[in-house]
Amino acid sequence: MKRENRTIHVSLVVVGGGPAGLAAAIRCREQGIEDLLILERGPRLGGILRQCVHSGFGVHKFNEELTGPEYADRYIDRVRELGIPYRCDTMVTDISADHVVTCVSEEHGLTRIKAGAVILAMGCRERSRGAVRIPGTRPAGVYTAGTAQLFVNLKGYMPGKRVVVLGSGDIGLIMARRMRLEGAEVKAVLELMPYSGGLKRNIVQCLEDFDIPLLLSHTVTEIHGENRLTGVTIARVDENLRPIEETKEFIDCDTLLLSVGLIPENELARAAGVELDPVTGGAVVDEHRETSVGGIFSCGNVLHVHDLVDYVSEEAEIAGESAALYLKGELPRRQTVAARAGNGVRYVVPQRISGGGEELRLFFRPDQVCRGAMISVSSGGELLRVRNRRIVTPGEMESIVLKEEELRRVHGDITIEVGLKS
Repeated sequence: MKRENRTIHVSLVVVGGGPAGLAAAIRCREQGIEDLLILERGPRLGGILRQCVHSGFGVHKFNEELTGPEYADRYIDRVRELGIPYRCDTMVTDISADHVVTCVSEEHGLTRIKAGAVILAMGCRERSRGAVRIPGTRPAGVYTAGTAQLFVNLKGYMPGKRVVVLGSGDIGLIMARRMRLEGAEVKAVLELMPYSGGLKRNIVQCLEDFDIPLLLSHTVTEIHGENRLTGVTIARVDENLRPIEETKEFIDCDTLLLSVGLIPENELARAAGVELDPVTGGAVVDEHRETSVGGIFSCGNVLHVHDLVDYVSEEAEIAGESAALYLKGELPRRQTVAARAGNGVRYVVPQRISGGGEELRLFFRPDQVCRGAMISVSSGGELLRVRNRRIVTPGEMESIVLKEEELRRVHGDITIEVGLKS
């Protein structure tokens, strides 16, 4: 790196030192890009994995079960082995369309970095009580599930003893089990929708194995307590997700954990003029994970919320390799077509594809539970690929691979649909 007029010049800046940022930086270095820098706002590399002490990571990537810290250490060790520079406790405050990254830290102060390319890997944040507008008082004892996980696993503090969890996303399921293992009484996990938002394995291992009730089509309608939470009122909801008055019930508890969704942290992407997908909240990208702003790439949970960190790493490797090709002037430039969500599909990533290459994996999320499902991919009225599944659910991301011969038949926009097998 060199300094000119108080501005650092590097080939690549990776914003975020979690699993996506680490994997992207490693792949880019392995492709011959020497001059890169990772910026991480936390005190150390690893991101959210540092507080995920449960096992289940790495099954696809490393063919073994690892805890979150063990998974992160695989990549942190590789970053250090390759000598990739990084700065922790560094907050990025702005990114411009011409790849100027502004950041601030106690050690380096305000710094501007002119980069040849930028990879966005900032992850996501949890929705709070304010986002879901639960009425009632404002006592202590209401936490997001991730905050509770931080307290228990890294700080050694128990948030409470009598717990209700709102939302059946994976972190909510995992924290229901964690609180039970630490001696708390978990009264119930409530889910607004008629299906769980988490992986099936987590429903079994975190709830069923510990006899924790899962109440589908239920929500919290009121929070009670002055200084400390004393209970919540819950109710069943109708088909329009409105509480049914006669089903209201008070549950005595001192802790409410919220697992009500994740929001990709794309304020920086928006500042750079990157086009965002209104459904995913992440950037609109092509198969190289390049955004609408040339030379800015996106990957991981800042692009779309993943179920497994293994897939985060795989996607980040695509972004890292593509950034290296961009910096070398070798990134393929072809006419792109749109990849669209058809019937039964909530979103598709990537949203634009060129159709070149040997194969292409499209990720998508169903918009409802479908048993005996048929997944179809078509282009220009021609069916490209069909795959049958016993069941698909919104809680589990799906993917389908188009081979080279199928990509050659792409003529017009690609549409993915989920329907019943005929």
